[in-house]
Amino acid sequence: MISDATFGTLKALYHTFGCKLNFSETSTVAREFGRRGIRRVTAGETPDIVVVNTCSVTALADKKCRQAIRSLHRRYPDAAIIVTGCYAQICPDEISAIPGVAVVAGNDRKDRLGALLDRFIAEHQPQIEITPFKEIQRFTPSCSRGERTRYFLKVQDGCDNWCTYCTIPRARGRSRSATVDELVAQAREAAAEGGREIVLTGVNIGDFGKRSAAAAKETFLDLIRALDGVDGIERYRISSIEPDLLTDEIIGFCAGSRAFMPHFHIPLQCGSDAVLRLMHRRYNTDLFRHKIELIARRMPDAFIGIDVIAGARGETDEEFERSLRFIESLPITRLHVFPYSERPGTKALEIDYVVPPQVKHERVNRLLRLSEEKLHAYAARFIGTVRPVLFETPDADGVMTGHTDNYLKVRVPGVAAAMENRIAPVRLLSVADTDGEDIVVTGEPADTLIDR
Repeated sequence: MISDATFGTLKALYHTFGCKLNFSETSTVAREFGRRGIRRVTAGETPDIVVVNTCSVTALADKKCRQAIRSLHRRYPDAAIIVTGCYAQICPDEISAIPGVAVVAGNDRKDRLGALLDRFIAEHQPQIEITPFKEIQRFTPSCSRGERTRYFLKVQDGCDNWCTYCTIPRARGRSRSATVDELVAQAREAAAEGGREIVLTGVNIGDFGKRSAAAAKETFLDLIRALDGVDGIERYRISSIEPDLLTDEIIGFCAGSRAFMPHFHIPLQCGSDAVLRLMHRRYNTDLFRHKIELIARRMPDAFIGIDVIAGARGETDEEFERSLRFIESLPITRLHVFPYSERPGTKALEIDYVVPPQVKHERVNRLLRLSEEKLHAYAARFIGTVRPVLFETPDADGVMTGHTDNYLKVRVPGVAAAMENRIAPVRLLSVADTDGEDIVVTGEPADTLIDR
C-alpha cells in the first residue's frame, strides 16, 4: 500500500489524454516526481501512483477519461490515482467519487501534485484542490522532452475567446503567458540537453503576451524572433494558432527564418460564414483563405493542417455543403475532423438547429475522405525529392523513423541507431501506408556520410 511506502521506493504510471499541451505538462509532472524519488514504472511493474491528465474537449473525451480511471483502479487496486487536467478542473466532484481516486487537482495546480500526494499519504483522505476558473492567474511553466526527440515548450495558457461550443475557458482560465526571456532560457536548457526540435504549445498561443510578467508588451512575433536565435535548436514547430492571430508578419518571418519549419496547424472549424458567426469565431472565410494562400505562396512546400467541427448546431445541409466546397478549394494538407459534441453550459445549446447523429456521422466521413485525398496528393508531390529528416525512433528491424522539415513521416531502413536525434538528407521513394492520420513515406539516405 502507498501509505506504507517511502518516496524512494514509489513507482508512478502516467496516462495522458488530449492535446500536446497536456503531454508537455505530464512530462513536467513526471520530472518533478522524479526529483522527489518517484520513478517511472517500467514494463511488468505495478505502480504505486497513477497520474491521469485528462481532457474535456468533448463529451466523448469525458467518458474516455472516466473509463480509463475505473479501468486503472481495477488493474491496480492499491495504487493512489491522481487526476488532473481539464476534466478534473470542470467536474472535480464527479471524478472524486470514482473508487481509487486519491487526488483531484485543477489545471493550475499541476505543480502541487507532489504536495497533495504528501497530504494524502499523511491524512489518508482524498485531496481536492481546484481554483475557480475566474480566479486562475498563475502561469505554470513547462518545457519537457517528448517520447521521441522533440521538446514541448509551453508558452501560453488559457483563452479569452469564449466560442459558443467550447468549455476551454472554464477548464483553463483566462489567457496568460510566460515572458520571452523565460522561454528563451528554457529553449537554451533544452539545447544544452541535446534537444534539436521544439514544439511551441499553449491553448491560444497567438494570444501570447497577455498577463505576463514582462515589463513591456510582448507579442508572439517577438517570441519567435527571439527563439530563432537560440543556438542548438534546429527546428521549431507551432502547434496550433488561430487564423486571426496568425499575422502576415508571422507568416513572413517563418518563411525566412532559420529554424521555424514550413508547418502550420490552423483551426477553421467551419467553412461557412453563417456557422462561424454562430460559433462566435473571430474571422470569416475571406480572412482564412488569405492566410492559407499567403502561406502557400511564401512557403510552397508547407504542410498545412486545419481543424474542422462536423455537425455543429446551426450547420444545415446547405451550410455544410458550402463549408465542404470551401475546404476543397484550399491548398491545405490535412484535416483534423471532430464531430460536434454538446457541452453543458455553452452558448451553443441556445442555437435551434440540431444536426441528427447519423447526418453528423456522414459528414465526418466525407471530411475524412477529403483529408485522405489531400494528404495523399501532398505526399506524392515530394516523391523523388530530397528532404532533411530528423531521425527519431529506431525499431527492432533496423528501420529509423523521422519527420521531414515539412512534417512528412518517413521510414528509412538500414540507418544506424547512432543517427537518432540527428538531421540528414533523405530521398523520398514512395508513399507506403497510413499510420493513424499520418501518411508514411519510405526513403533512403541521400548522403553517403550516413553510417548504414
